[in-house]
Amino acid sequence: MQNSEVQHVFLVGAKSLGAYGGYETFINKLTEYHQNNERIKYHVACKANGDGCMDSYATAGAEIINEHEFTYHNAHCFQIRIPQKLGSAQAIYYDVAALKKCCKIIREQKISHAIVYIMACRIGPFMKHFYKEIHKLGGMVYLNPDGHEWMRAKWSVLIRKYWKISEQMMVKWSDLAICDSVNIEKYIHECYDGKGIKGRNTKTTFIAYGADLTLSKLADDDEKLVRWYKEKGLTKKGYYLVVGRFVPENSFEIMIREFMRSSSKKDFAIITNVNDKFLNELEEKLHFMSDKRIKFVGTVYDQELLKKIRENAYAYFHGHTVGGTNPSLIEALGSTDLNLLVHVGFNKEVAEDCALYWSRDDGELAKLIDRADMMGADEIAEMGRKAKKRVAEQYTWERICGMYEEAFLRRGK
Repeated sequence: MQNSEVQHVFLVGAKSLGAYGGYETFINKLTEYHQNNERIKYHVACKANGDGCMDSYATAGAEIINEHEFTYHNAHCFQIRIPQKLGSAQAIYYDVAALKKCCKIIREQKISHAIVYIMACRIGPFMKHFYKEIHKLGGMVYLNPDGHEWMRAKWSVLIRKYWKISEQMMVKWSDLAICDSVNIEKYIHECYDGKGIKGRNTKTTFIAYGADLTLSKLADDDEKLVRWYKEKGLTKKGYYLVVGRFVPENSFEIMIREFMRSSSKKDFAIITNVNDKFLNELEEKLHFMSDKRIKFVGTVYDQELLKKIRENAYAYFHGHTVGGTNPSLIEALGSTDLNLLVHVGFNKEVAEDCALYWSRDDGELAKLIDRADMMGADEIAEMGRKAKKRVAEQYTWERICGMYEEAFLRRGK
């Protein structure tokens, strides 16, 4: 590609450009950092309706093109309407429809050497078709394989089998897999080398996830924070915290059970969107409602407030056992001084010696909580300094977006 040419990059797989989830935050940051980059033009698939969709008319900075298209951060955004009756198959429909639209835009606008970057491995059975179609149009397919979707406990055995097969097919029919974890990259090679097109090895690169290191704009006496603490019965440095999806693979059962066993006088604040079925299952097993320290405090969508809640936590729990570089872990390392992480490869890779680790064995986390309660202020502050230094050196959005720019502009070389 000549330096004067613009590299068109199509982003497929996120619900929107908002701060709804990991991919959504990633695309928001990527387009923001590159909005004045004259060498890259982004085209972003967005949901037009349903869970996680973005209201372009109500979004500051969005410029409406027509009923189905708008620009945001200089990116061309096109909306995909999804039949709600499809249930859990909506994500597959969305990705397929988005790829069809990508091919249509590339064809109609006569875009040469486009990159179509697909996030997650949901549409394996359709991938051979789209790979050939995109290559016929002179483009290339990049993939973010995400982190072991087939291992998530929420799926039935049959669906897990589909995710695993889909992953294999997605990796095969891609030109480059961009892995957000060294462990994921290693797994891709161990599982799929020699299984690519014509028996080729999978081509991969590692680019992590980013985090914002700026402190919250809220002061400790801000009315918004004071009111939230009063409503939830919490105080600064008087609570352990977890923020994350309320699903079994995020170790909620272990964290709650072990906290109940600990001698801690602090509270355990759980910020999550509660799933009643899973909540009732945990109550039947643990009877946690009898322990006043366990506090389900709902969701917090105000990002400045959430950042301040993180900063003021005594310690943060991270129990994710599935995935690559997890956004909430990097955010915790950048804001909370003391972090207690489940000991799995992904977490150790990110935090190294900047955190304390616990196994899922009975009684281990309770012991670590009691140990954490006894740590001195200087020791905790030093842990926080090391964690922030680690994030500043490896996981800033500026660094991550720079690595993506390089990957897109070298285009498969």
